[in-house]
Amino acid sequence: MHGFVNPPVVHASTVLFESTDAMKKRKSLPYTYGLRGTPTTKVLEDALSELEGAHDTILVPSGLAAISIPLLAFLGAGDHCLIVDSVYSPTRQFAHGTLERMGVTVEYFDPHVGAGIADLMKPNTKVVFLEAPGSNTFEMMDVRAVCDAAHAGGAVTMLDNTWATPLFFRPLDHGVDLSIHALTKYPGGHSDVMMGSVSANEATFGQLRETQLQIGVNAAPDDTYLVLRGLKTMGVRLERHQASALELASWLEARDDVAEVRHPALASFFDHELYARQFSGSSGLFSFLLSGGFERAAAFLDALEIIGLGYSWGGHESLAVAADLSDRTIAKGPADGTFIRLQVGLEDVADLKADLERGFAALSQLG
Repeated sequence: MHGFVNPPVVHASTVLFESTDAMKKRKSLPYTYGLRGTPTTKVLEDALSELEGAHDTILVPSGLAAISIPLLAFLGAGDHCLIVDSVYSPTRQFAHGTLERMGVTVEYFDPHVGAGIADLMKPNTKVVFLEAPGSNTFEMMDVRAVCDAAHAGGAVTMLDNTWATPLFFRPLDHGVDLSIHALTKYPGGHSDVMMGSVSANEATFGQLRETQLQIGVNAAPDDTYLVLRGLKTMGVRLERHQASALELASWLEARDDVAEVRHPALASFFDHELYARQFSGSSGLFSFLLSGGFERAAAFLDALEIIGLGYSWGGHESLAVAADLSDRTIAKGPADGTFIRLQVGLEDVADLKADLERGFAALSQLG
């Protein structure tokens, strides 16, 4: 617009109409009220739709809102919802809180179910919710097989695509109806903005957009600008995240004091074939298993100096947390040990290895 490299940030609530006739015909106009979008939000929606291969995209204030709004759009009292057991834990909390309070029956399934999801479908199954890879434990799934069986049973499919981003995996190409993303993570890229998106095919977008507007949420213009800025460097950053994470995962895998490494792009990973068949790359998030109880994991984490202890991921900084799998019913992981989820940032890999060595040295002091 006007030759500027970056789109202008439009702060708006009221949009003026040329006439009462134009007000009556407002549904045909691109902008009618700030809640329904502005030129700023439209630029990001279009960019994400192109990346995802989607009909259109909605923007919302957080990644969790990008999960809850499509679930609310396609579920109602008396419906049945299938959710992969390795799902992001706040998704489970929303399901057990709001959805069950609404009268929705929620059931969890094994991430390796594949076409066997057909055996779990019921006449009232309206949504099958996927995440690939699984949160914290990184199981992969046959997305096409699950989606084909779900569609045959009359359900809508949605997938949390935050780990891979549309640069490395495009869910709609594999039969998914709605692709969910926490733009807080890699698109934002600097740990300073919260936003989510849902990119949908043509068959589901209308109902998704109507639900968004009925709930009354959209993204703020300044946050949208930050994500647009981050999106321009996301590809370059992901190359560094991917390379550094793979180097660290291989290094950790060779250590005697690491019981297991879960990174889908490692050839040794139990679901590597599923990963390689569907994904074109990996990001900076993976986990590794430390033997023993939580106190050992805490000693390891507390010794770190460069790698921060904090939630979220996808920013320039490395982070680590002890994964809590206590809410799982199927994808629980090994009985002995604690998974450390590692977000590998943009720091020098040698510095990160030295920091992890501090953690292992603290473990050795415990015996």
